[in-house]
Amino acid sequence: MEPDGQPNKLNIPTGTLQTNILYHLGLAFYLKGDFQSAMNHFGACRGLSKNDDMLVAATDWEYMAFRRIGPVIDGPDLLKNIRKEMNVIENFAYHRRLLLYKGEIPVDSLLNMKSATDLDLATYGYGVGNWYLYRGDTGRARQIFEKVLAGSHWAAFGYIAAEADLKRMSATKQ
Repeated sequence: MEPDGQPNKLNIPTGTLQTNILYHLGLAFYLKGDFQSAMNHFGACRGLSKNDDMLVAATDWEYMAFRRIGPVIDGPDLLKNIRKEMNVIENFAYHRRLLLYKGEIPVDSLLNMKSATDLDLATYGYGVGNWYLYRGDTGRARQIFEKVLAGSHWAAFGYIAAEADLKRMSATKQ
């Protein structure tokens, strides 16, 4: 069995075998555009989370999948357990993106397009681009996704998701 992720500053695994499987299955469905299946897997992962890092990671992707299903009229209150003060060891980008979704921080506090590193673009950029996309600003979303793909962090989930979204956007001529 492969050990959990990269070591972090506290040398504490943030996931379990079960949460890692659910998380990555959720990601695979998300990348395919099957947002309902992605929500189901991320929700199961969130339910089994044993720490704030896995909670924010699963909640972030689950919320993005939920918003991509369609207009938000009613649905699960996925953001109710997200607070500014959480014990996050490594998933700071997911935590800050969730605070954006809650309306607790402004979008321009997450990503400075002029000074962002390639890693910032891959992590924060995808969340911000997706935020614009599900709000109907496809032009701004496309611009950010293209900037993400101009970066060098091709293995980051945000990079891969931006690539998948641009392909879907081109197929539907958005």
